[in-house]
Amino acid sequence: MTNVLNVYGLPKLADPEELAGATVVVIDVLRASTTIVAALESGAKEVIPCLEVDDALEIAEQLPAGDFVLGGERGGLPIEGFHLGNSPCEYTYDRVAKQTVVFTTSNGTRAIDRAQQAERVLIGAFVNASAVLEELVGREQIHLMCAGTDGELTREDVLLAGMLVERISRLGGMIYEQNAQAVVARETWLAAFALPLALGAEKLEPERLAAELSNSLGGKNLLEIGLDRDIIDAARIDRFRGVPELDRETFRLRLAQSGE
Repeated sequence: MTNVLNVYGLPKLADPEELAGATVVVIDVLRASTTIVAALESGAKEVIPCLEVDDALEIAEQLPAGDFVLGGERGGLPIEGFHLGNSPCEYTYDRVAKQTVVFTTSNGTRAIDRAQQAERVLIGAFVNASAVLEELVGREQIHLMCAGTDGELTREDVLLAGMLVERISRLGGMIYEQNAQAVVARETWLAAFALPLALGAEKLEPERLAAELSNSLGGKNLLEIGLDRDIIDAARIDRFRGVPELDRETFRLRLAQSGE
């Protein structure tokens, strides 16, 4: 079987049947992916991704009081009646440790739903990029699915996809057949920064990456509603070592066990 490394700029561009048997990385840099990583790294027991607000409320009703928090957003803003929004900084140890996070967002949770036929579904962000890369090494069928913003391609997701394509291609020790979107994503990443930064030979400071993310569709939306901090938090490359993975039977996200 040919080794495959594909990128999809939007979930709708990925054929769910094509993902069967493959490893899929769902990417929603601003902000669902970043927030899910932060929640689990802060001690959350699990994250349950939900498509709709009503779905989240229904699941919450079935959980013991005091054992869950409701989190998510609509239009970038916290949902009325929910405990937390979609800002990574909200998901601290004090708020989510040992809790089930019932989570719904406009874009990211829909991308997760699209990928559920895959053999493995991982959550990728800049904050856990190297850990994601380690999970992908040696995998023959890799698909990087960008969540987009309100059905539109967004640059921040493409940049992370491009970073992963570049590093998998150069460091993974395997030759992959790539779709056109993977080629474009890699070129987008390499064009965004000087080569020592793009190749990881020099540290890419959060402020430099955040400036690039701020010019994306998702970044501009956050700036408009005053959530500048979320952009800098999303730009802290390799802040975390955990990689959330979807349990397909229970449709819950937990940190992957290394080597799975």
